[in-house]
Amino acid sequence: MIKTREIKDIVFPGDKIETGQLKPRNGIQRGEESNCTSQYFGVVQKGEEFIDVVPFNGSYSPRRGDKIIGKVLDVGPSMWTIDMKSPYLVMLHMNDTPWKTYSGELRKFLVPGDYIFAKIMNLNEVKESWITMKEPGIGLRKLEGGTIISVPSPKVPRIIGKNGAMINMVKDATSTRIIIGQNGLIWIDGEPEHVQKAVEAIKIIEREAHTIGLTERMTQFLKDNKGENHGNAQ
Repeated sequence: MIKTREIKDIVFPGDKIETGQLKPRNGIQRGEESNCTSQYFGVVQKGEEFIDVVPFNGSYSPRRGDKIIGKVLDVGPSMWTIDMKSPYLVMLHMNDTPWKTYSGELRKFLVPGDYIFAKIMNLNEVKESWITMKEPGIGLRKLEGGTIISVPSPKVPRIIGKNGAMINMVKDATSTRIIIGQNGLIWIDGEPEHVQKAVEAIKIIEREAHTIGLTERMTQFLKDNKGENHGNAQ
């Protein structure tokens, strides 16, 4: 029986959920005297108003403020339709990009198949959402080159690690640039052999996200597989 865990956001069925001032929603069973427990083996996600437990095999559910990686599906007169690996599509309006765009000329900037790093700006009650690429200081942009991989979105917090420690360790050891979308898409750029090693590391974290001692095992894996060239990724 597991008595301790490396990450507090991982819960098992029956685990008590501390809701605080948030309203319990998906994946949470309400008991007597406001006691709440998890219905799933998954990750606790807290929003502005609600708290949910997302099962490890669950699909991404958008939340306002999330930073996501999306793939352009279609181009309209004034907006792009974006796939963000969710049951819900999202729209990017031309006024929410860093470019000076004009109606009918959007293909000059993004075409189907392009990937972007963006932030969910608005979200309504039926999960229709709009994203922006204009917020300064957080690197929102079109993603040029690189490799895109996919992981279950509930495992993203474990891949990032506390204060970014886990993913920064992978970046430093593999000399790669990595951007993680909270929807489970990850962009990796660097020398092909370094990208391959970063992918291997991320897949290990994904596979063993719920286990004890993962940080130590990952440190050893990266040490054992470190290439001749290394440096800090941005």
